[in-house]
Amino acid sequence: MTNNEEWETELELLKAIIAKTELVETNKWGGCVYVDSNNRNVIGVGGFKKFFTLWFFNGAFLKDEKKHLINANEGVTKSLRQWRFTSKDEINEKEILPYIQEAIDNEKLGKTTKPEKTKSEIIIPSLLQNELDIDDQLKDAFLNFSLYKQKEFIEYIETAKREETKISRIKKIKPMILDNIGLNDKYR
Repeated sequence: MTNNEEWETELELLKAIIAKTELVETNKWGGCVYVDSNNRNVIGVGGFKKFFTLWFFNGAFLKDEKKHLINANEGVTKSLRQWRFTSKDEINEKEILPYIQEAIDNEKLGKTTKPEKTKSEIIIPSLLQNELDIDDQLKDAFLNFSLYKQKEFIEYIETAKREETKISRIKKIKPMILDNIGLNDKYR
């Protein structure tokens, strides 16, 4: 959850700097994102609990000579980079604008990363596998779901920390599986 209200003044300062470029402000995923003339995501701004940030969707391609950018989720995030601020005093237009311009130029040059294809093989957790092994009808119903929907069920189970919760979740989803109802079907 973002705390954009907490950093309202600071985010407005960043937006004023971005307004000096050719980028167009839009709203995606509930946040402020700036796109180029081809509607490609270039940068975004947002507030969090302890900082506010300017993020570059393809920031991995920026030179970052001043070492402002960080990978917020090392090992997971491929190209997104953040420039974090904790005070409006840290906002330096003369440093920020060249980073933004380089990001725009990189988009024009096509310097982007493509999302990796996810492997189509899934690993069924042992607790669920045990249930599938003792109930052929449940197993057949589960295997009839697309890999995407199977993964949703697996993630739902595996995000529980305690084994009792995992078992409880399996009990909850068994009727859904048997009735051919995906975990998130009601939201689609």
